[in-house]
Amino acid sequence: MKRALLLLALAATLALPFALRPRTGPDAAADDTLVIISPHNEAVRTEFGHAFQRWYRARTGRTVAVDWRVIGGTSEIARFLDGGYTAAFEAYWTGLLHRPWSNAVQAGFATDRPAPGAPPAAAEARAAFLASDVGCGIDLFFGGGSFDFARQAQAGRMMPSGVLEQHPDWFGEAAIPAAYAGAEYRDPAGRWIGCVLSNFGIISNGAALQRLGLDRPPAQWADLADPRYLGRIALADPTKSGSIAAAFENVIQQQMQQRLLALAAAAPGGDPAAREAQAVREGWTAGLRLLQLIAANGRYFTDSAQKVPIDVAAGDCAAGLCIDFFARQQEESLHRRGVDGRIGYVAPAGGTVASVDPVALLRGAPHRAVAAAFIEFVLSPEGQKIWGLKAGAPGGPEHYALRRLPVRRDFYAQADLIPWRSDPGDAPFADRSPLVYRPAWTGGLFREMSFVIRVMCIDAHPELVRAWREINAAGQPAEAMAALQDVGAVNYAAVQGRIHAALAAPDRLLELRLADELGASFRRQYDRAAELARAKR
Repeated sequence: MKRALLLLALAATLALPFALRPRTGPDAAADDTLVIISPHNEAVRTEFGHAFQRWYRARTGRTVAVDWRVIGGTSEIARFLDGGYTAAFEAYWTGLLHRPWSNAVQAGFATDRPAPGAPPAAAEARAAFLASDVGCGIDLFFGGGSFDFARQAQAGRMMPSGVLEQHPDWFGEAAIPAAYAGAEYRDPAGRWIGCVLSNFGIISNGAALQRLGLDRPPAQWADLADPRYLGRIALADPTKSGSIAAAFENVIQQQMQQRLLALAAAAPGGDPAAREAQAVREGWTAGLRLLQLIAANGRYFTDSAQKVPIDVAAGDCAAGLCIDFFARQQEESLHRRGVDGRIGYVAPAGGTVASVDPVALLRGAPHRAVAAAFIEFVLSPEGQKIWGLKAGAPGGPEHYALRRLPVRRDFYAQADLIPWRSDPGDAPFADRSPLVYRPAWTGGLFREMSFVIRVMCIDAHPELVRAWREINAAGQPAEAMAALQDVGAVNYAAVQGRIHAALAAPDRLLELRLADELGASFRRQYDRAAELARAKR
């Protein structure tokens, strides 16, 4: 009894300051609440949180508290949603429906493609989940790549917000297109909608380039294969960063399209389907070889894509693959410190796709009406100004210029906004020869592509760098280059077959064993290439 009283007194002592703490600030006694999970940085969260609160108060006469859940990037968010919805549906399935839980039920409820031979309970679980309002306590998923959103929508975790029906005039070629240059800008059912654009490119440091004897900044992906960059390129791990994986996919898609154009020019006749299939196979190989040389010049592969622009700006690296807004944010940070012109950013012409960062209403959202209002705001002309105007501009952000490209085409047609735009020279819909994304070529192999880059470039990175250094010291002898760039083990057929099967298998050990096997094979291959180069010196 005495022990219990002591514990009770201790708990009361710890809780008292929190219980007596005054509720202050704009969110202390809000009428409504909105819970958002997001990989967006603090500047985006601050500006959109405050702007939405003002807009919501003007529209409804009510106040709203925005509860941001920040757990990391899109990979961490995906794992959180996986766990949250699995736990919630298990409670629903066993507690409300009084059905036994099993591995088949767990696998079946989150996929519309049940495994061959799956028991009936898997399909029943899927139907029950789609008919339910099971949630994970979060209202909105805001920010990240369309690939991640498409996976969540396919799992059944996203719901239409109604904005397509509410504002049909917002959706079309004049405002928010359904797709552009092959990239989807919204889910056909309206479960997710892109609200801001992103592209991928190269960030570089002018002073660092001069020290390397380079008289111009890199303008195309292939420029980064120049051996003068050896040890001076910053790269992120595509298995950890969806944005960087998309950038690597752009590199491969550009090689495929260049090969297709070359084949068509060489032999205008023939079977177009056969020509395309050949271009895809050969472009895949050319893309992997280019990425291999870029990786050979790499100083590191980081888990955080945001480290790349920081290190380039500091001069620790001369260049790096980067998503556009990370580069602009780094430039903005330097500008606030009075430093201009240190870094540059280029989206390679014909080598990058303007994709979208979407927003989506989650199944079982506890504050559905408020969440739908947030989606409406973000897509509205008022919300789009927060992305693209200078800090302090009329209708723009208060404190931070976000320097993102709004998804609405009509934003760029407003002449009165040009003086207030943070990047008035950017015109994402004006490119006459954009890279046209072909999802049939690589879209179904996104995870496999990242796996290949991991085993070929990351797991064997020390051996790759040593071999590249020896090859360049020997003048790039053909035999050594051929040994280095033999990617037959991860060619297009292997990726579609053996590698896809291992990654799709329920047993994760198959993937791990294949990674070990291929990683060891590439290490031996690179050592052999280094030996051949040394023999030529």
